[in-house]
Amino acid sequence: MTLQRQVIFWILTLAVTVLLLAIFRAVLLPFVAGFALAYMLDPLADRLQRTGIGRLGASLIILILFVLVFIVALMVIVPLLGQQLGEFVDRLPSYVARLQQLAVEQGGPLIDRLGGANALSDIQKSVGNLMSQGIAWMGTFLQGLWSGGQALLGIFSLLVVTPVVAFYMLVDWDRMVSTVDSWMPMRNRDTIRAIARDIDRAIAGFVRGQALVCLILGTFYAVALTLLGLNFGAMIGMTSGILSFIPYVGSLTGLILSMGVAIVQFWPDWTLIVATLGIFVFGQFVEGNILSPKLVGESVGLHPVWLMFALLAFGSLFGFVGLLMAVPLAAAIGVIARFALQQYLTSPLYRGTEPVIITPKVDLDA
Repeated sequence: MTLQRQVIFWILTLAVTVLLLAIFRAVLLPFVAGFALAYMLDPLADRLQRTGIGRLGASLIILILFVLVFIVALMVIVPLLGQQLGEFVDRLPSYVARLQQLAVEQGGPLIDRLGGANALSDIQKSVGNLMSQGIAWMGTFLQGLWSGGQALLGIFSLLVVTPVVAFYMLVDWDRMVSTVDSWMPMRNRDTIRAIARDIDRAIAGFVRGQALVCLILGTFYAVALTLLGLNFGAMIGMTSGILSFIPYVGSLTGLILSMGVAIVQFWPDWTLIVATLGIFVFGQFVEGNILSPKLVGESVGLHPVWLMFALLAFGSLFGFVGLLMAVPLAAAIGVIARFALQQYLTSPLYRGTEPVIITPKVDLDA
């Protein structure tokens, strides 16, 4: 009966939490963003504390630096990327038409074998339908994210409330963790602490590490493509870097966009087209062999397919707030699922014997 009551209690707690998220999702964005920002910056605050700076002073220094970097980004990077994005959208139909023309000119013999003019018409119609469906889907997706993630007070609340929330959470972070830890059931406290450490390790390893990987890759792609002279190189590079948060998606998106623009812009100069391809091949080599093993690690446990599903699912349900919550929740669900699988494999339901309880090792030095 005790176990049954515990299960009912945690199920009800989960249901109430989901219900509250659904009710207050319109105003959650600045608070969730502030919490995520405080979580990412907490190790930096701890390092500053070890130098002799108090927690309040360390949090204040971090907040000022973050605001300065954010203002510079708004004044320099965002206008540039916005201008290139607008021009890219305007030129997209002409780029697609030019790619179709080049495909017809260079693939004439193959098209004749497939059926001549009828095959060409079918190919053009299929490409046109695919492009229109893709643009429509992207517009619907972005509109859903905007409407689902928009706070009641608009963007102003995100820009003003988020830093304030992050500052206060950063100041009281250790105290909050200790308080929540004291609420854990005493009988299962060691097990819960071990699971929480695994969740924190998974989230920290992916979010902090992958965010740094995205920043490095986005900067490299943007600078390299711009120096190469590729149109919209900064926008394509930064977009590829941001989307690299989802493994393989960012590099594939950037490769397709950059190669399409390079073929239209540089044809028939194969040297610059191959150089564009080489930039992404080199970027993927560095990411796979240096950046990801060093910054992210191999013990995160977030499969790319599970990560993509979590981002799409939570983004669809809760908008931009869902995107911020997707990775932590996906990591937490993964850790809990692995622990539940361990318990099942040692249970009478699987073994047909007396249950063997597995308690994760507690790292007392952590």
